[in-house]
Amino acid sequence: DAAGLSDAGDAEEAFYARLRANAVYWMRSIGQHYPDCGYGGRFYWWMFITDNPAPYDSFGNGAAMRVSPAGFAARSMEEAIALAKAVTEVTHNHPEGIKGAEATAVAVYMARTGHTQQEIAAHIVAHYYALDFTIDEIREDYIFNETCQHTVPQAIECFLESCSFEDAIRTAISLGGDSDTIAAITGAIAEAYYGIPNAIRAQALSYLDDRLRPIYDEWEARYGMGQRAH
Repeated sequence: DAAGLSDAGDAEEAFYARLRANAVYWMRSIGQHYPDCGYGGRFYWWMFITDNPAPYDSFGNGAAMRVSPAGFAARSMEEAIALAKAVTEVTHNHPEGIKGAEATAVAVYMARTGHTQQEIAAHIVAHYYALDFTIDEIREDYIFNETCQHTVPQAIECFLESCSFEDAIRTAISLGGDSDTIAAITGAIAEAYYGIPNAIRAQALSYLDDRLRPIYDEWEARYGMGQRAH
């Protein structure tokens, strides 16, 4: 009935309000232990300087680099989009920042739930980016760029041209530019699609300290590749 629908809507609104508040609290609480990680200037100010961490109309690619958990946790594509928007708009509330985050989360969700590379490409083209290039075509002239508009499509294309997790990462790095961020976006989609080889996983996890490793382990137990959408 109408009252029940209203209550459900209120509960959902309250959930996303808590999620936004938690995103702010935990990014700042954890991030402040790691001041030398190459943050952008405005994000550094947001995390370390201000007492009023408000969004700052960014469309930087940090929005897409950090959003992949939304695609792994979501139970539907609609939820992937809603989760991505909620955790992104606390900083990157420009439409292009939210678009980049949503496209990444949707690609992760689709890769995780059995869609083919062709299906993922078709959805991204229909709803987000043209993808009217190959990596070989743009590599020679591609330059460093920190915006979602000029890194998220390229990162997705790196995954679409790949044949394994390692191949996806190598392709992303080979493009140059803001290659660590591009590879982080590509790698999230590739993990959802291929999984991660044990040797690469072990090497990556060896860099996590005693504060971060338990967070990863708890996340993996709840939302790792054994957890499928339903």
